[in-house]
Order: sequence, then C-alpha cells, then structure tokens
Amino acid sequence: MVHDGHRGRLKQRFLEHGLDSFDDHNALELLLFYAVPRRDTNELAHRLIDSFGSLDRVLDARPEELMAVPGVGEGIVTLLRLVPAIEKRAAIERASMTDVLPDVRSVGAYLIPRFRDSRTENVLVLCLDTKYKVLDCRPVGRGGITSAEFSMREVAQIALQRNASFVVLAHNHTSGIALPSAEDKDVTKKVQEILGYVGVRLIDHIIVAGDDFISLADDGLL
Repeated sequence: MVHDGHRGRLKQRFLEHGLDSFDDHNALELLLFYAVPRRDTNELAHRLIDSFGSLDRVLDARPEELMAVPGVGEGIVTLLRLVPAIEKRAAIERASMTDVLPDVRSVGAYLIPRFRDSRTENVLVLCLDTKYKVLDCRPVGRGGITSAEFSMREVAQIALQRNASFVVLAHNHTSGIALPSAEDKDVTKKVQEILGYVGVRLIDHIIVAGDDFISLADDGLL
C-alpha cells in the first residue's frame, strides 16, 4: 500500500538522518504513527500545529485543549503528554548523575529539570552537606513563593531532619521571566533569618524560568 510505504520511508529517514531533515509537521506526523496505526497522520499533524502555533505548544497543551482538535482522541493525547513527561524524567536523571553541587551553575542545572512542564509556580528546598553533596530536594509549596501554601517552618524542619549545612530555596516563574520580585527578595531574607536560628545557612535562592535561571546570591542578596 502507498500509505504503508510512506510510513516506512519516513521511519527509515529518521533512523538514518534523525530529525534534522524533518520539518515540525513531519516530525509530529511520525510521532502520531504510534497512536494512529491505520490513518494518514499528515493532515492531523498540520491541524495540531495550526491550532497551537508550534510543535512546542502542541506538546505543552493541556489534554482538554488537545481533545478539542478534530481527530484527536485519548490515545493521541496520552502519547503527546507522555513525550514531555519522559523527557523531563530523563533530564532530572541526567542532572542527578552528579550529587555534588559546588557552584551556582551546577545548582541551576540540577534544579531546572525539576520545574520543566510546570504550569504553576512551585517552591523547592534543596539540602546540602558541608561538601555540597545533595541530601534532599523536595517540594514545599505550590502556587508561587508568595501565594503557595509555603511554610518557612517546614523548610527549617526539613533542613534539620536531613542534617543539612546549607539550603538552596528555589521556585519558578511561569511568566518566562526570571527576574526577582520585591516579594521574592523579602521571602529570601525571612527564610535566611529562620534558618539562621537553627544553625543552617541559606546559600542561594534560585528562580527558574524555562531553561534559564537567576541566582539571588549572585545578585548580592545573600
């Protein structure tokens, strides 16, 4: 069949040359083969990209938004949401291959994947020992550094439980802009003070926006 031959040629092209020879529509068409086994997926790939504006936005779309596109069913939604979820997990594993974070660049690289695909602002606490080895990294709030149910006492409790010498506070900006707000700076000072009472040093507050981050320590706040 011509249809089967086209699929075979597209798969072989990918295996031989990777995605560099594909435009976004062809790349999405190829991916959709695995959710739509017996139907042409080229038209659907065009429809999805036309609906959301780019391949990146297709993969970032919510399930209900995807389902609103004609021809998209549960299998396609599952596949499209699975791809960024697996990529996020792989990125976290790559970042975690080293468990010693001696400088701000390594801390940023460790934290960025943990905020990937986050639709809300989340707060994490990273605990380190005296040699900057990771002891723990866990969420302590969702919804933003100021609006989240964010307990500074919980941050101190986690640091004590893990016997941490140093703590890095981190949160993301879904706006895509990593610049700290006045509230971010105020919270940083308060967490620094509370941790100081229990003998733990807050060494940084990292703000992540996409694949970028800023360090409040580098900005002279800590």
